[in-house]
Amino acid sequence: MYISKSEGANFWLEVLSDLQNRGVRDILICCIDGLRGFPDAIQSVFPDTSVQLCVAHQIRNSIKHVGSKHQKEFLRDLKTVYGAVSKETAETQLDALEGKWGEMYPIVIKSWRNNWERLTEYFQYTPAIRKLIYTTNTVEGYHRQVRRVTKNKGVFPSDTSLEKLVYLAYRNIRKKWTMPLANWSQISQQLAIKFGERFEIM
Repeated sequence: MYISKSEGANFWLEVLSDLQNRGVRDILICCIDGLRGFPDAIQSVFPDTSVQLCVAHQIRNSIKHVGSKHQKEFLRDLKTVYGAVSKETAETQLDALEGKWGEMYPIVIKSWRNNWERLTEYFQYTPAIRKLIYTTNTVEGYHRQVRRVTKNKGVFPSDTSLEKLVYLAYRNIRKKWTMPLANWSQISQQLAIKFGERFEIM
């Protein structure tokens, strides 16, 4: 667990360097939200890592800038982009989305265009792997459970007391992690083919 007052590129570089120093040799795929400096920090320490921006974050950030009366229709059209069968089809659908909504919501379309390469990394994988890597919702679910424990406490006498409470929360949350990963035997075979010797079963 890493705690910092700010989350810039320097902080993420320290985190990744620390992970490397503690024995992490390689990261195959990293799904992240839009934290500034994080993708560059990952690829400076682990240059072969495939970095996927969280599609769910991008959708949520987009819909904030769409008028409420258009949100349902816009989301329906947007789903043809991120739900496409291939990157090429997704690009065609993004062009269609821009043709329909570009004048009304140019900053939303621009955001998708600016982040396109990192939003579409998952298209190079099979549907089973895509489902696993396109969103950071699993991590966010964990953070939500930690916040539930800490938000009612008010003020903490020290950072250490907060860290202890978060650690105890983690131990309780971990007990619920009993479900095996769906389709893992199939996914692991596909990862082994894709990444070759980089993929090892521990």
